[in-house]
Amino acid sequence: MNKIIHLFAMIILTIITLNIINHAVKTEESFTYFPPDKDATFHSANTSLTLTGETNNGYAILWKADSILDRKAYLRQDISFLYANGILIGTMGREWKQEADTIQLDKKILQQDSANFNAISFHHAELHSNGKITSTQRMTHDELYVLFSKYAPLVSFRQPKGKEEKEWKFVIDQLIEERLNNSLQKAEKSFNINKEQYTVFPLTDMYQFEDSSLPGFNKQETKKLLGRLWEGMYKNYLLGIKKTDGTTVDPIGSTIPLILIANDQSHLFVISELKNGEAMILKQQIPAH
Repeated sequence: MNKIIHLFAMIILTIITLNIINHAVKTEESFTYFPPDKDATFHSANTSLTLTGETNNGYAILWKADSILDRKAYLRQDISFLYANGILIGTMGREWKQEADTIQLDKKILQQDSANFNAISFHHAELHSNGKITSTQRMTHDELYVLFSKYAPLVSFRQPKGKEEKEWKFVIDQLIEERLNNSLQKAEKSFNINKEQYTVFPLTDMYQFEDSSLPGFNKQETKKLLGRLWEGMYKNYLLGIKKTDGTTVDPIGSTIPLILIANDQSHLFVISELKNGEAMILKQQIPAH
């Protein structure tokens, strides 16, 4: 009798464990675009970069992403990417919160060189009500330049003031532009892309379409395209870049992704250059309007 009770208990424990595992997997893979919720709104959503001071060998930046929804959502998640001089140096937001309205993320970043820091975040909520699943979303962004030298005071700015800051901004911007142009040219050759058939946006510029429309799309279509784009960025970028050979690599060290939206509005590509110099590409179909 004791053996039967023990066996029954083991079966129940196994079932519970499997349910927990299945739920965890489902949660990780459930960053999915759903039709927009007509009522749910964000009380606040922010991304911020703050220079906190010098360290022994450089300086530190505090990077934050946070948001507050006007109600508790079935699932809440914010994700954020931070780039330095066009290269991904940090990510935040792999964990979901259930039955929550607030997300707060922060990370301290240590650096040793002058740089442009560019952070973009996607704030997401999945809501369940009366058998319907909806979502609401927002993008936020911050950008900061830091000039570091052992022979001069530490300086940070968003908009340059004075000749020296303007010259440094120009030099850093040229470096980033060259990196992104090189990654685009490499993708053109590697994947036989004709860039003349696409409109190109860096991922870090997509926040500009938070309250406006992408060329050729209305606001509702833009929201849907952006929601599906970030769904793909979560599954195929934040959790690891899926290469064409099926392997997955860490996105850290890759260039800012470029979003190539087809002029015929049929699809988009996400392209980047990996840390090892290899070109990567993701493709998404754009549903008919």
